[in-house]
Amino acid sequence: MEGLAARLKAEAQAVGFSACRVCRPSDVPQVAARLAAFVEQERHGQMAWMAERMHWRGAPDVLWPEARSVIMLAESYGQAHDPMAVVGQGDRGAISVYAQNRDYHDVVKKRLKRLGRWLIDAAGPETQIKVFVDTAPVMEKPLGQAAGLGWQGKHTNLVSRELGSWFFLGAIFTTVELPVDGAERDHCGSCRACLDACPTGAFPAPYQLDARRCISYLTIEHSGPVPEDLRAGLGNRIYGCDDCLAACPWNKFAQMAAEVKYHARPELIGPRLAELAALDDAGFRALFSGSPIKRIGRDRFVRNVCYAIGNSGDMGLRPAVQALADDPDAAVSDAASWAVGRLDGR
Repeated sequence: MEGLAARLKAEAQAVGFSACRVCRPSDVPQVAARLAAFVEQERHGQMAWMAERMHWRGAPDVLWPEARSVIMLAESYGQAHDPMAVVGQGDRGAISVYAQNRDYHDVVKKRLKRLGRWLIDAAGPETQIKVFVDTAPVMEKPLGQAAGLGWQGKHTNLVSRELGSWFFLGAIFTTVELPVDGAERDHCGSCRACLDACPTGAFPAPYQLDARRCISYLTIEHSGPVPEDLRAGLGNRIYGCDDCLAACPWNKFAQMAAEVKYHARPELIGPRLAELAALDDAGFRALFSGSPIKRIGRDRFVRNVCYAIGNSGDMGLRPAVQALADDPDAAVSDAASWAVGRLDGR
């Protein structure tokens, strides 16, 4: 199988992946305990699906017992522009760079299926595969470390010596028993740049995340009003947060995304908050067609925009949120009223 594995990795590069490594489904025995502690401490917040499907997440070999190998793929989404350049610009919103164009789920899954079809043709028709991109109960980051793609840094995200922090992960589970590559070791050392960069103190300790304080969680997964003590920390971040990723010194090795669908749309690099606050449902869907932002819906997005306006200190934006004080969505109207009060110094 050594020859097949070498050909597989060459094909992975040919279809557009930045890196390809292999591990066993059972190579992450520590995941179950870490996940159980995370859920027991309620650090998953409103993400009930993490608790409900914990038995699969914590044991990849239970998810599909027939699987003999996990092929882990990385795909770079590095950008030419500084991901932090817009953060702090009062009249504009900061959108996480991964969401500034097409939804990566669709792009990566198509590539995984293409590589999976190649594997079936190469290994024989009895070969079975399952592909996963962030939407199934699969712990991609621990599997990525077990396969040697990188290591889970102190911010809990995967870091690579070749790709830095800016890359997506995909997985192909297969019944083919391929030679494994071996796990990557931790290269964080004494660095704590990612921990110190977090605006809301979402890291109780190195290698631990409390999602309830994470800006990515609060702006994407959390429904309803954001706790008032965390709203100021959101700054002008209206979808996701790149602070801990951008702070990592290993990003000096990051690669520019080869896939043009990951290149940022100019209108999503620092869009004007006043224009975003005026979006109705149809306008929201049109602006974010094909984007991962579309899935959170207009109400949650405009709620985030209101918090950003409240944090802007720009009285010129006051009419934009004042107009939303009576919005039909309770979270939007609450956020708008808070923003007006904050701008007024109340």
